[in-house]
Amino acid sequence: MFLLLTAAASLFFGLRVPQAIADLTAKHEAIRRLQKENADLARELDEKRERVRKLRDSRSEQELEIRRQLRYQREGETSIMLPDQKPAK
Repeated sequence: MFLLLTAAASLFFGLRVPQAIADLTAKHEAIRRLQKENADLARELDEKRERVRKLRDSRSEQELEIRRQLRYQREGETSIMLPDQKPAK
């Protein structure tokens, strides 16, 4: 009876352990991927906060941004508009 119980337990754990290891590995990879994504998003957020701070504190940064977005230019300036280029395939 003990031998049968041992064989059944060995068979059960022998079949379950490899799957459990594969599941654990997949979860660790998902965690690493999400941690990298979080770090990238945190870096992007810091960059945007710095950009907002510069726009809030610097009159010249404000002027440059307004001119860029509205395509304003000062008197006597010449602008050259190039067409948007599509990436090469």
